Amino acid sequence: MKKVINLYKRYEEIINYLAVGILTTVISLVTYFICVHTFLDVTNAVELQIANIISWILSVIFAYVANRVFVFKSESNNYLKEIMSFFSARILTLLMDMAIMFVLVSLLRLNDSIAKIFSQVVIIVANYIFSKLFVFKK
Repeated sequence: MKKVINLYKRYEEIINYLAVGILTTVISLVTYFICVHTFLDVTNAVELQIANIISWILSVIFAYVANRVFVFKSESNNYLKEIMSFFSARILTLLMDMAIMFVLVSLLRLNDSIAKIFSQVVIIVANYIFSKLFVFKK
């Protein structure tokens, strides 16, 4: 048990980021699927992107709070700067997500569920890099 605790302490930030990333992804996916299975049509490129944006907004709000508190344990009092940096980085990854979904679903006609899951994996990695290097830098 002591080895597990030591491993956790050694890799705490990455483990916590993965846990928060999984929860953020679940929020994003559930929101996306609710949108496309209730009131938005994935065969319409505009409505596909609206579903993406709605899921993005809810997941980014959750992600900011969770990353600030549990992952990077930010002690910054400059909330506005931190939030602006976080949302700016997330807007960049939103654009990446939208491009991936457009290419895979609208152009290549792949299954939107598989495309969304693939996109989320790419986004999780990019978000960690941006958060570590630009938002919650110590």
